Amino acid sequence: MKKIEAIIRKSMFTKVKDALLNVEVNFFTYWDVTGVGNEKQGQVYRGVTYSTSDIQRRYLSIVVSDEFVERTIKAILESAYSGEVGDGKIFVFPAEEAYRIRTKETGKKSLN
Repeated sequence: MKKIEAIIRKSMFTKVKDALLNVEVNFFTYWDVTGVGNEKQGQVYRGVTYSTSDIQRRYLSIVVSDEFVERTIKAILESAYSGEVGDGKIFVFPAEEAYRIRTKETGKKSLN
């Protein structure tokens, strides 16, 4: 099992969510987050642009079995891509174990 964490543009979330559902990733968690990166967003107020280093993003946390890792990453890469600075990042970590609380199932069975 792997834990995949992705930080993406908020504007791309619906595309990413639909792409994940299309590759049968039916469960994940997400948060709205603020970060600092290479992209600089400008805020316009009364015709004047102000630069800010705080960037609004969406953070996804996904745990998948090993056979879903590549298709999950590919779905995120393709659907979150705009070609501009600030498209986001994907991180992959080993997940040692998973438990479904209701049934006490563990491992791969707990992910379905």
